[in-house]
Amino acid sequence: MTLNDLAILIASRKDADPDSSWTAKLLSQGPEKCAEKFGEEAIEAIIEAVKGDKTRLTSEAADVLYHLLVMLTSRDVSLDDVIIELARRQGISGIAEKARR
Repeated sequence: MTLNDLAILIASRKDADPDSSWTAKLLSQGPEKCAEKFGEEAIEAIIEAVKGDKTRLTSEAADVLYHLLVMLTSRDVSLDDVIIELARRQGISGIAEKARR
């Protein structure tokens, strides 16, 4: 499954019955809950990165990507929107881009 496939699947669950899908349940709890879950998963990934456990980090990174897409979907931001923003930044120094913010 590609990241785009996952984003499409998550978007398709936005109006689904929360009892039928974990994704639908998360989305039904609102953007704040989706952001909270993303944060929890990000912290878990950080912990595994620090510990150096490649297998656990890989698993947590998958959770982070999934929950990031859920959080974006909860605010009607598509993966395509993010890709367009990344393309806009292409060729710009990270230091220069950060200074513009």
